[in-house]
Amino acid sequence: MDGQAWLREVRDQYHYRKAQCERAIEQVTDEQLFATVGSIPLCLAAQMKHLGGNHRSRWRDFLTTDGEKPDRNRDSEFVVEGETPESIRAIWNEGWKITFESLDALGPGHLEKQITIRGEPHKVFEAIQRNLTHLAYHTGQIVSLARHHAGDSWQTLSIPVGESEAYNDKMREKWGDWWEGEDLAES
Repeated sequence: MDGQAWLREVRDQYHYRKAQCERAIEQVTDEQLFATVGSIPLCLAAQMKHLGGNHRSRWRDFLTTDGEKPDRNRDSEFVVEGETPESIRAIWNEGWKITFESLDALGPGHLEKQITIRGEPHKVFEAIQRNLTHLAYHTGQIVSLARHHAGDSWQTLSIPVGESEAYNDKMREKWGDWWEGEDLAES
């Protein structure tokens, strides 16, 4: 895969994870956004604040400054006292805006460039993979917490349980032999 194709795939993955989180969060109330499970002092709002802060730090001046910015206070990202749904969404949206602007500015020639995160050297493609893995981890937490809070009103974000075969039939119809794997060896 060439660098441009890889960057397109990466952008698609960031958009997909953001959409997953937002589709999950839309299914909870503002009160549930701040609700914790048991004694764990973690909630959806804290996850959103953390990802917003992480993205702001990692992606701002991505190619020219360390990914852990001096103005970041990571521990405060998990504290939501005094926050509102609007303030949390503002932090979330700012982080994503910076992420997508930085991703859009990257080209294949940047992928081998060295940057640092907390002083540790990374090639650009490695830093992106590291951040995307971090995002996927928290996406799972957000979806799980939202599903817990939404309860029986939860609308699945993927193939509903019990509908896998119907989905597979639909894909067979759409993709034909390719779906069955007959031509995969030649691809």
